[in-house]
Amino acid sequence: MSSHSTIPRGIEHSPLDRLLISFDTAVRTVWAEHSAARPCPQAKEEGAELTDAEKKAAAALMRVNHVGEVCAQALYASQAWGTKDPVLKAQFDAAAREETDHLAWTEQRLRELGGRTSLLNPLWYAGAFGIGLLAARAGDRVSLGFVVETERQVEDHLNSHMDRLPAGDQRSRAIVAQMRDDEIEHADAALKAGGAPLPAPVRGLMKLAAKVMTTTAHYL
Repeated sequence: MSSHSTIPRGIEHSPLDRLLISFDTAVRTVWAEHSAARPCPQAKEEGAELTDAEKKAAAALMRVNHVGEVCAQALYASQAWGTKDPVLKAQFDAAAREETDHLAWTEQRLRELGGRTSLLNPLWYAGAFGIGLLAARAGDRVSLGFVVETERQVEDHLNSHMDRLPAGDQRSRAIVAQMRDDEIEHADAALKAGGAPLPAPVRGLMKLAAKVMTTTAHYL
């Protein structure tokens, strides 16, 4: 089963069709095993053998990163649904495909560390989908601005994980570094496409919601 459904360009779907496509994407994101289009990033040098405690700590951080990618799939799916601009739909779909690589990489690393994905992934997906749909309903410039702010916050979050990962875990660090670089590109693309700056209170609420999610996913 493919891990990500894409909407063919040039085809207009009815609201029911898009609802079914979105439901299919949700099921695949939360429960399917994902395959990456790109090779998993590799560390330039071998890290030290991790202790059980270090593996547990690294797995908790990679689980949080995996949750972030589940939310990214939901956000891009809802924003692609909410815009009437076919070019913007294609941009959201392309970004979602790159985020699918992130899902596959973090899942693979979690298995290697003996960890698991979040038990609350269905909840994370549903919440992110709703937020993304609200952003899309506010208009394309706001929707794109939401992408810019989200990706900037994710960039900061991934940088913090680079510092918090065990010193010997070069494998996880290589994955996180590539994820961060991709998120920077997504933010730049959304800004170039016309993303509008979000009000400070909205940015603050986004940071608060992200804090709740990352804190919970660290354990669950």
